[in-house]
Amino acid sequence: MKDSALYYSVGALLYCPANNESISDSIIHNKFIKPFSLALCLEDTIPDNFVLQAEQICYHNLLQIKNAKESQDFYLPKIFIRVRNPEQILRLYHHLGELMSLIYGFIVPKFALDNADAYIHNLCEINSTSTQPVYMMPIYESSSIIDLRTRYDILYTLKDKIDSIEKLILNIRVGGNDLCHVFGYRRHADESIHQIKPIASIFSDINTIYGCDYVISGAVWEYFDGAYWKEGLKKEIKEDKLCGFIGKTVIHPKQIPIVNSEYAVHITDYQSAKAILNWDNDSKTLVSSDPQKVRMNEYKTHANWAKKIMLMAEHYGIAIND
Repeated sequence: MKDSALYYSVGALLYCPANNESISDSIIHNKFIKPFSLALCLEDTIPDNFVLQAEQICYHNLLQIKNAKESQDFYLPKIFIRVRNPEQILRLYHHLGELMSLIYGFIVPKFALDNADAYIHNLCEINSTSTQPVYMMPIYESSSIIDLRTRYDILYTLKDKIDSIEKLILNIRVGGNDLCHVFGYRRHADESIHQIKPIASIFSDINTIYGCDYVISGAVWEYFDGAYWKEGLKKEIKEDKLCGFIGKTVIHPKQIPIVNSEYAVHITDYQSAKAILNWDNDSKTLVSSDPQKVRMNEYKTHANWAKKIMLMAEHYGIAIND
């Protein structure tokens, strides 16, 4: 498992079309509840014939943020750019120049066998000259991982490939909407993506293969208003956590505080994790009741869970209430 809080710190990842001309103003004037990360999307949210224009708007927004940061104090999120293809990574890296200091990494959509090598090669190339690490977050959403006859081979082969740059893979992300699109599925605000069994099966396989070595983030929640949207988001995050997902893609600022509050570590878990990691080495037993005297703590069984809880607490904080 990841042993650095960095990999747990992406949190609520707010998606925004890269041609949104007001995003820099929103960042500079702290219009969003923090903490959050920001994804500037040049892929699905941008028409094919507006890509170059969107890149220029993206450049202008980043320039405004960089200039403002020199004289103003405001929260600067981790900023990522979602690209369309491997070549765009290189082009943006050279085009942005000094503005790359604002970019934490690139989000790679539809990560698959036919593009993995090129993405990895280009990421390594820019890291060979960058003064700071440039991370990658591949999205597992390609229709190629649906076929049960080849799914395991594809997922394991892709893992072998990214293991060569493991430290530069900040998160693994899953594309719930893209996978649902193949089947023609769409969940309502009172339904969880984990109820859609074909999709849940893919997610389970990804967690089984990658979950021991990588932080995997939950699928996007597309509701931000109307009946039950908050309750539905909370319900899905609860199931996300149970299934091993940490963090979530969001598409509206109203979703950020809910993601943050739902991922905050409950005080009882925090106290148990702390007790497990501070186990008395002179103790004659490796099992004990937790500080609240309601469940069992076992050092050998719960140590990895405890480490993860402490790392999550660094980013999401500790929740006192139920």
